[in-house]
Amino acid sequence: MSHKNHHSQPPSYAADPNTMFVQADPSSFRNIVQNSPEHHRTSSPQGYCLDGCSHQFHLQHILLRHEAALADRECGCGQGRYQERDAIFGTIDTWLIWNMTGGSSGGLHVTDVTNASRTMLMNLKSLSWDEDTLKTLGIPAEILPKIVSNSEVIGEICKGWPIPGIKIAGCLGDQHAAMLGQACKKGEAKSTYGTGAFILLNTGDVPIKSGHGLLTTLSYKLGPQAKTNYALEGSIAIAGAAVQWLRDSLGIIKSASEIEDLAAMVESTGGVYFVPAFNGLFAPWWREDARGVCIGITRFTNKSHIARAVLESMCFQVKDVLDSMNKDAGEKGSLDNEKGEFLLRVDGGATANNLLMQIQADLMGTPVVRPVDIETTALGAAYAAGLAVEFWKEEDIFESGEKSKNSKVFRPAMEEATRKKKVESWCKAVERTFDLADLSL
Repeated sequence: MSHKNHHSQPPSYAADPNTMFVQADPSSFRNIVQNSPEHHRTSSPQGYCLDGCSHQFHLQHILLRHEAALADRECGCGQGRYQERDAIFGTIDTWLIWNMTGGSSGGLHVTDVTNASRTMLMNLKSLSWDEDTLKTLGIPAEILPKIVSNSEVIGEICKGWPIPGIKIAGCLGDQHAAMLGQACKKGEAKSTYGTGAFILLNTGDVPIKSGHGLLTTLSYKLGPQAKTNYALEGSIAIAGAAVQWLRDSLGIIKSASEIEDLAAMVESTGGVYFVPAFNGLFAPWWREDARGVCIGITRFTNKSHIARAVLESMCFQVKDVLDSMNKDAGEKGSLDNEKGEFLLRVDGGATANNLLMQIQADLMGTPVVRPVDIETTALGAAYAAGLAVEFWKEEDIFESGEKSKNSKVFRPAMEEATRKKKVESWCKAVERTFDLADLSL
């Protein structure tokens, strides 16, 4: 498994080889967007709206930055150097596999479909690099890795590593691995709570174009000849990071685990709403100009109210994304399980907070299911590898019933009228964050 928002570049020509980018400079990103064709700014065959974490702009930045270095080489032509494969590109999974299979001495240059989809350079239907996009951005196809499925034997770990000869048989982006680890089938959604929050809804074998601020991506492809499962995805920039802010910047808590007891000291936020738009808002709002607000404070507001408002902010944001998924995927009934109800499966470190999970169920009005093992990302990677070497069959994962065994179910206890009023107030608070940042600076 790999964190799909990281990518690396191991060219031999570079003055600073092995460069890794996490996020592009905002001003550089805005310049690129302004010079991009209109259809690439809004939606594309790759399923993504443009944002500052999009890899294709990072790659374009790398190529432009090293253009002079490329031109100075003996061939005198950057394109020629690419063809000699002195420069290759990939996400972090590419870098890991390349090194584990030999590196510069014959390492495999591959990526999987989920990580490739994140680059916004892959066509979601053909599962190949999109020629039009490469041409638009001036990216030569020769530097891009081969795209493989999530579950197949890619190669073997080379000598010099602790476990030489072991097969590399599974590769997924982190959120997609969590999706598989939760055994999410068509119509099932999962939310991973960490520094941010990441929600995916499995839409089956048909990619759904979002009209409500979401990304179209892959859930997983479990073999070269297996059908492709697609998903709608919504990413939230600040979730657990808001708890860290309470601890590190305000000193309201000494450790992240303290927030549950502190927030439980009050039955409500007392009308306080906190929107953690520290550096803008991601899905479904996509407002780079938003900044954080905390409203509804009175002289009776105390740190418990603030702590509870921070927990609610995570849950409101997840609800915003799920509401958009319902709009894109059809009526809510189409997402029901066999019992006729919509379930949100959750994972990640923050889900150990029982109060957070109960608030999530209350604000959504639907059950929240937490598995016994909340670190489902690693489990999904193991599933993919096990399927490739026939250790498991798909029915062992999706039909065994193990995914719900001993799971903790949080059921909504909030009255509908109260929920509706709180959601309305939250939406008003979100609107207050808009246009607070001067993007001209």
